[in-house]
Amino acid sequence: MEKIRLGMVGGGKDAFIGAVHRIAARIDGDYDLVAGALSSTPEKARESGLALGLAPDRCYGSFEEMAEREAARPDGIQAVSIVTPNHMHAAPAIAFLKRGIHVICDKPLTATMEQADELAVAARASQALFLLTHNYTGYPMIRQAREMVAAGDLGRIRVVQVEYPQDWLTEASEATGSNKQAEWRTDPARSGAGGSIGDIGTHAHNLACFVTGLQVEKLAADLHSFVPGRRVDDNAHILLRFAGGARGSLWCSQVAPGNENALRLRVYGEKGGLDWAQEDPNYLWHTPFGQPKRLLTRGGAGASAAAGAVSRTPGGHPEGYLEGFANIYAGAAEAIRAAAKGERAPVLDVLPGLDAGLAGMRFIAAAVASSQADAAWVAL
Repeated sequence: MEKIRLGMVGGGKDAFIGAVHRIAARIDGDYDLVAGALSSTPEKARESGLALGLAPDRCYGSFEEMAEREAARPDGIQAVSIVTPNHMHAAPAIAFLKRGIHVICDKPLTATMEQADELAVAARASQALFLLTHNYTGYPMIRQAREMVAAGDLGRIRVVQVEYPQDWLTEASEATGSNKQAEWRTDPARSGAGGSIGDIGTHAHNLACFVTGLQVEKLAADLHSFVPGRRVDDNAHILLRFAGGARGSLWCSQVAPGNENALRLRVYGEKGGLDWAQEDPNYLWHTPFGQPKRLLTRGGAGASAAAGAVSRTPGGHPEGYLEGFANIYAGAAEAIRAAAKGERAPVLDVLPGLDAGLAGMRFIAAAVASSQADAAWVAL
């Protein structure tokens, strides 16, 4: 198949997540990066584009210029990756969606609910696809966990516990000027009202909903900033009430020494439980009630078709973060090619998109409102 012509907004020199997206797009050979507006300054954007081997006339100084000129080219981009800070998700996405160019956007959806609503209007009016890179939904054993819950292996879900602790913001890294990621992720003007809940809490929330198929109806949140002078939360404890009666809890923290990227999900139902940890992602523990724990491995005898469909290597060869991202990009490629034929790809049933993004924004807004009201229950 011909490769999908891909553009990128953001992700220039020294940008971590842009490189991750480019690797993910390359893994399965589905995309060819041909254009970019890779920085907010024209000089750095051009420098970054040339360093990646882009043609000089396709190294754009702004996303507005890129959207207009690429849409007018017979060989213009078919899809664009948006890998900017949160406050710069909506405007580029809207610009490309209005021109019929598919959008693959980093999470969370936007920085504010107002931006999210504007983006939702544009996405629903466009014939182009809008997809969100909640990359952990691409892990094989997460796909298997979702399949097992849907098949009734756990029975009616009762308890959902999800946590995502890190330690990289234990000190005021944003104040030193040495950490670009810390600077914008702790700036409410760029990150939005949520700090740790917007950055990693939305991943935890999304994963809990993705695996269980349940939506959060109400929450009670205690958000706090432990580092003096920090303007957004760096730790959150949240109680969750799901549709259908299940109860849950979510803890996210970026000031928990000893934790690097310790996303973990536990789901318990009437008939059994599941336990998965991102730092050991090729394993899923399944415990049928009254029986010993069973270790299910990616590529092993207990692996399901859902896990096998997004696995690339034999069992015992670890797959993880980059491959999870790549599974989102591979699914997006399948959906884009189907859309070109006027068809809807079944993979859209598992790919995170506008609805997942809006749910994440409602989660952030409710958590902030609850915390401001002394952890009162707030409906999403």
